[in-house]
Amino acid sequence: MGLLSDPNRRQALVSLLTRLNGPICLVCYLAGVAWFMGLAFEPFTLRTGMSENAMGSTMVEEHFPAGERALVTGREFGTMKIKADGMPVDWLVKTMQDRGLEVYTQTFSRTLPFPDENKERFMVKGTNVYGILRAPRAPRTEALVLTAPCSPGKENNQAVGLLLVLAQYFRSQVFWAKDIIFLVNEHDLIGMQAWLEGYHHTNTTGMEYSPLRGRAGSIQAALSLELSSDMVTSLDIVLEGLNGQLPNLDLTNLFYAFCQKIGVLCTIQGKLHRNDWDTTSGYSHAVQTLMLMVLKQASGRSWGDHGLFLRYHVEAVTIRGINSFRQYKTDMTTVGRLLEGMYRKLNNLLERLHQSYFFYLLSSLTQFVSISYYMPAIGLIGVILLLRALDLWVQLSAPPVTKDGAVMVEQSSPGVLSVLTPLVISHLTGVALYTLPVRFQDMAVEHFPVSETEAVVLTAIAIYTAGLALPHNTQRLVSGEGTEEGWRVLKLIALLYLAVLLGCTALINFSLGFLLALTLVPMAAVVTPHISKIPTAILMVFLSPACTLLFSVFVFSELQETPLGFQEGWLLFLSVISQGILDHELYGSLVFPLVALMVYPCWLLFWNILFWK
Repeated sequence: MGLLSDPNRRQALVSLLTRLNGPICLVCYLAGVAWFMGLAFEPFTLRTGMSENAMGSTMVEEHFPAGERALVTGREFGTMKIKADGMPVDWLVKTMQDRGLEVYTQTFSRTLPFPDENKERFMVKGTNVYGILRAPRAPRTEALVLTAPCSPGKENNQAVGLLLVLAQYFRSQVFWAKDIIFLVNEHDLIGMQAWLEGYHHTNTTGMEYSPLRGRAGSIQAALSLELSSDMVTSLDIVLEGLNGQLPNLDLTNLFYAFCQKIGVLCTIQGKLHRNDWDTTSGYSHAVQTLMLMVLKQASGRSWGDHGLFLRYHVEAVTIRGINSFRQYKTDMTTVGRLLEGMYRKLNNLLERLHQSYFFYLLSSLTQFVSISYYMPAIGLIGVILLLRALDLWVQLSAPPVTKDGAVMVEQSSPGVLSVLTPLVISHLTGVALYTLPVRFQDMAVEHFPVSETEAVVLTAIAIYTAGLALPHNTQRLVSGEGTEEGWRVLKLIALLYLAVLLGCTALINFSLGFLLALTLVPMAAVVTPHISKIPTAILMVFLSPACTLLFSVFVFSELQETPLGFQEGWLLFLSVISQGILDHELYGSLVFPLVALMVYPCWLLFWNILFWK
């Protein structure tokens, strides 16, 4: 404290930080990147382990014998799905009733803001079917959910068959202390959203649905099952939910524990765990797994039906069967035994899962990085903004000096409008980017030969590009030529704005905050009106939010070992933009409004500083 309370020492510290500002910022950036890359190195991570006492042991007996019957039921479901040209509601209701469940249906409809060309739908109507197995040994105040989406074509028929046979098998057991809900939802996330809103008596997305006539207790945990082949080589667990939410780590640990017990190959991000962490290839494998999770989490979208449960504080994951070239095969009986074991352990819960971590990153199913380990990475990068702001504050506080060293008595102070105008116009551009693409799609379709989806995406790109021409001379509209102090004040405000924005984003979604910091902080640190305009402008465009998204699309494809050409990558980039807007409109994803209303306007402020005159 003496260092800060003593004026002389404080002045010396400030002088040191301003004199070595550039080198310190460079070291902090490199240290932040190095810290993040070190998170994939196994000695720097923590080993996963069960924290919840009620699930600490896997000593339960699994006796599920009906794998073949599940396959037969799945084929029958596929046949009925073809006959009904969609969800075979009547057949599902009768089948669940025959298995002793309380069966209910829910109809729903949703008109999309613009057509979803990936799944070829606009006006969505469907029906959810769910059956409730009442707990024979409890007051029915808590529940577990097993769900399987009714997917188009032949996809996921095996999952629905296994769900129905598991319902019949669970019905014969007497030790259940929680209600178990078996749900078959139509139209993937839209159907799941309708069911969850109906179950919790909310309507946050404008969905039209019929009220649920049957309810169980408060949902403690949920599993979503996706199986599209009779045999699987491995089971992949999907964690990333809406807005980067993750389930409690104990649910992942439970899945891994039973996979190890039963002898099933399990993966995360489609990648197996490797023990050769001390080799270059082993470390590279861990980095790829970690980066895939970071990119998925940063997208803010739900990567499975489980992701919508998380917003209701229900711990949930998606278990996805993978049938690849590996010789090791797992039959449906083994998958059923794994699910039986997991539900018997979840049945023992006395309270919601809370003992383990909610904020983490996984480089494998055996190693994880807690929030206390990964936050320093963005902290080291974010401190650059504070150091640059301190340097500007010192410059603004010091009296101007002439060439011969004399102190100038009078100095021109920046007008309020010269600083306020770029702030207002930049954010108005962000508001236009957020509101106009969907609202003006009909006008665009009338005047240009494009579809509604193309109109939305191209309008967003046009507004984004037009924004580059708006702010760079806005200060001259009100107050003539901008002053030297004017751009310094504007940059000081922009630096503090960006620091708060990245800090708040990282607390909610670390991956998104880190990727934005990785590209925006270097640009924010170096931009001034006195550096070369054209090279800096090109660099700023490459480090803008849109180009960050474009680069992420190519990096994600490379990490998934499905490299794309430029044309394919560009089309996927356009598709990602449309899906981001749809995810916001349909499910409440916050990434699109965050980028449009805050990140992009903040970037425009630095663009304005570059062209300050």
